[in-house]
Amino acid sequence: MAKSYGASDILVLEGIEPVRRRPAMYIGGTDKTGLHHLVWEILDNAIDEAMNGYASQIIVELDKSREGLRITDNGRGIPVDKHPKHKKSALEIIMTTLHAGGKFETGSYIHSGGLHGVGASVVNALSKHLEVQVKRDGKEWEQKYQAGIPQGPVKSKGNVRGTGTSVYFRPDPKIFGKTLHFDPALLLDNLDAKAYLHKGLKLTFKDGTTGRTHYFHHEHGLQEYLQKLVGDRGKKPTVDFVFYLDRQLSPGSTGSNGSTQNLGLEIALQWTDEPAEFVKSYVNGVATPNGGTHEMGLRGGIVKAVRNYIETHNLTPKGLSLQAEDIREGMAAVLSVLVLHPQFQGQTKERLNNPEVQAQVDTIVRPALENYLNENKTIAETLVGRMVLAARAREASREASKAVMRKSAVSHRLNLPGKLADCQSTDPSISELFIVEGDSAGGTAKQGRDLKTQAILPIRGKVLNTEELTLAKVVENKELADLVKVLGCGIGKDFTLNKLRYHKIILLMDADIDGYHISTLLLTFFFRHMPELIRQGHVYIAQPPLYRIEIGKEIQWAGTDEEKDGIVAAARANAKPIISRFKGLGEMFPQQLKETTLSRTTRRLLKVELLDELNADRTFHDLMGKRTDARYEFLMANAGSVENLDV
Repeated sequence: MAKSYGASDILVLEGIEPVRRRPAMYIGGTDKTGLHHLVWEILDNAIDEAMNGYASQIIVELDKSREGLRITDNGRGIPVDKHPKHKKSALEIIMTTLHAGGKFETGSYIHSGGLHGVGASVVNALSKHLEVQVKRDGKEWEQKYQAGIPQGPVKSKGNVRGTGTSVYFRPDPKIFGKTLHFDPALLLDNLDAKAYLHKGLKLTFKDGTTGRTHYFHHEHGLQEYLQKLVGDRGKKPTVDFVFYLDRQLSPGSTGSNGSTQNLGLEIALQWTDEPAEFVKSYVNGVATPNGGTHEMGLRGGIVKAVRNYIETHNLTPKGLSLQAEDIREGMAAVLSVLVLHPQFQGQTKERLNNPEVQAQVDTIVRPALENYLNENKTIAETLVGRMVLAARAREASREASKAVMRKSAVSHRLNLPGKLADCQSTDPSISELFIVEGDSAGGTAKQGRDLKTQAILPIRGKVLNTEELTLAKVVENKELADLVKVLGCGIGKDFTLNKLRYHKIILLMDADIDGYHISTLLLTFFFRHMPELIRQGHVYIAQPPLYRIEIGKEIQWAGTDEEKDGIVAAARANAKPIISRFKGLGEMFPQQLKETTLSRTTRRLLKVELLDELNADRTFHDLMGKRTDARYEFLMANAGSVENLDV
């Protein structure tokens, strides 16, 4: 009989308890990204003080253990007097109450990255220990917390000079695990970016793991930042120039919501020899890796400005249609906007949703860039020449792709009788394609699969590294051309997502160094030439077991050495585990592969997601590109964090 369900079963979460129960709602997850989001929340509060002219210096101090971190600014200091309604110190309310803060109105902050009044209280809720010191009105005040709960009232520590806020916190290992710690390299990159973004601001990072102190101070802001980013990517400018525009926000404006006076904008822009466009954007000092309406306005304004210039000077190429992507190819830009009332997508603020901002940015950028091009015709004509070459390369690539697709259309399945074992279903939403390394593993997978919904495509060895190859070269490779043919959605400019034949594309490789390399090569191919498959969540990595552990009549599977050791340790004292290690998928019986890797009810899949497309782009470039120095630097920087090294 079903359990009764009534009013007494309804649980009302109060205070900051919802944060500890469901942290992903507030910080996106409890992984490395979520852990560092705590830092960005407190850092952004300090940055807000600087953006509004109240602070000039921020110090970030990392513990030697990497478990705790302190952020100190010389701003006004969080108010400590009692709130007239709630009869508590404003400091305690801010640190312990969701949706409490000074940024809901524009009186205290003209513009800010914090909007919802949950940043500081969320960090507090997810910290094992947190303490705040405030210098304000000639005194220093302090309050300490455990798991978000005050350990006493706000106390005065005596007289002091200056003003500012200092927050020290240690994330709770019950939330984030005992092995997840702050990453000094990630902190360095972010602080450096903040210093570029807020020119003149002095940022200091004291790294307790090395004893070194790093200083960040960039007087030329975004112009310097763009040149650094382009240099880091190993690209060369098409022509030696940086278009720079700085339009200040007019907070006293009473114009309409769509008025450009309600928007502050700073942009640095140039074109490089890179085949893709590259935009890094910020809103009120907060990075927006997923873009939004401000990036849409930037792209639209740039395309319109260039087209106006081309038409005005009769530079339209004969017999060639210049598309928006041709104009933006190789474009590198850093965009920072200040919005009075930004509407972000979620608490993690990764995308701007304000619809009016698109038109505002377009209206500011278009005439400014067009005037610049008219005043610098040599630069403008060089850029137009580059765009024409991009258009011709696109047309050539399209023809090459069409040739492959025409050949594919003639005999879609007849060309792959010994390779693709297709599924019976023609419904993409339930169909899965397993890309398997080698004929042996492919044969095992074919016998263990679900015939109705699972297709198997074996590939031979390591596929082509496509990091720096043109599409024409890529489609000449038989393995990749076959893969494109099987997926059915085209490639490059002819990519059409709704023609995809399988909504789950699963990389099933051996759990060794060669298997990891093949997976990386395939991910490089998808990221560079079919990125929408990843963006839309269609690419997965299978997790086949490494070990079969037989304890009496019970059989268990382990994917890592740690899992194996845990299973053995949990066995009864007199048990004698029999452990088998699989060297490859081909060693497994079909039923074993089905139970551990193919069956929807028992398998484990890793979904490939683009949480930060810019960093993903840089990582692929460094690891898979031709520059050995970039690869060496990456490996040396990350060598200390490597686990389960397979040599």
